[in-house]
Amino acid sequence: MKKLVICCLHVLLALATYAQKPENTYSVQGWWGPASAPYSPVVHTDRTITFRLLAPKATTVNLSFGEWDIVPKAMTKDKSGNWEITIPAVAPGIYSYQYNVDGLSMPDPKNPVLKVGTEVYGSVVEVPGMPARFDEVQLVPHGILQQIKYQSSELKKPRGMVVFLPPSYQSDQKRQFPVLYLRHGGGDNETSWTQAAGKADVILENLIAAQKAKPMLIVMTNGLTDGTWAGGSTKAGVAQLEAELLRDVIPYMEKNYRVIPKKEARAIAGLSMGGGQAYLIGLKNLQTFNYVGEFSAGLLSDNKFDINERIPGIFNDPSTVNSKLKLLWIACGKDDPRFQGHVALDYTLTEKQIQHEFHQSAGGHEWRFWREQLAGFMQRLF
Repeated sequence: MKKLVICCLHVLLALATYAQKPENTYSVQGWWGPASAPYSPVVHTDRTITFRLLAPKATTVNLSFGEWDIVPKAMTKDKSGNWEITIPAVAPGIYSYQYNVDGLSMPDPKNPVLKVGTEVYGSVVEVPGMPARFDEVQLVPHGILQQIKYQSSELKKPRGMVVFLPPSYQSDQKRQFPVLYLRHGGGDNETSWTQAAGKADVILENLIAAQKAKPMLIVMTNGLTDGTWAGGSTKAGVAQLEAELLRDVIPYMEKNYRVIPKKEARAIAGLSMGGGQAYLIGLKNLQTFNYVGEFSAGLLSDNKFDINERIPGIFNDPSTVNSKLKLLWIACGKDDPRFQGHVALDYTLTEKQIQHEFHQSAGGHEWRFWREQLAGFMQRLF
């Protein structure tokens, strides 16, 4: 009987507690309303751009705009601590920038679009074109980007790569596709070619839609063995990357994707450090690759570089090289310190009777030039 009374008391207490409605003070009122005006960067219809930074305690703030021949521009401060500058109209394109606040470089905290690799380099702003730029997202069929992990048997650790599948890869399930193995520069990683500055996937989508390039997969691996330029450029480093590509990456792609397992359906290219890798790996493996492209490779521009130290006797029989290689594409911007080295490389290849194309235009060691070269190179493949 005593237990029953206690139980009833518990029930009555619970009912009394339940009867007291809890007070709810949480509210979402005021969460919605007109979107606030963009703060920074603001691209105006006349293609001028306004940059702003809230730094009330700063004494000097400069804007560094662009990738080459950068001249810092002083920003002005208002009474609220907002620093501001509007730069003159620029051509449609993709631009990098950063702020220098009392000697400290930093990206734009109001802009989530970043240029990153082995470090954060700065922010990115796009100025649309009319008609749309070749490297601008357009109303065309879009492909798929995948991030893949695989085990490197050469480096004995997990590694990452990014794979781009063209739009028709999903729509045509019976079709096999060629592959471009695309390599990044010294301060970048496997994601750099598809980030805001690279746009490799966007460029290819637009070219395919315009029927200027064949549908192909793009495979982008990490070209650093130890995080340094030397690790991606020395004889030992390139040999490791070559082994990884041939033993791990290509077999992985041909096992897990519908790709054509023939040299006629493989190309290799890269920029800067990756351009040197593509040139050396491609020429050393003419039985594997039919197309080789390098853009602005510093290694190949070095006046002490000797191809025979890397690939002994490769040019002793030019007819063999020419018969096995469909396209050898070299390129460098005229304002790049590596340009004279590429002029010398062009001379050497011509002297050795190696069929090739030398592409050059205004520009330095910058993504604008590399995007243009990639677009031209992809139109010649397969």
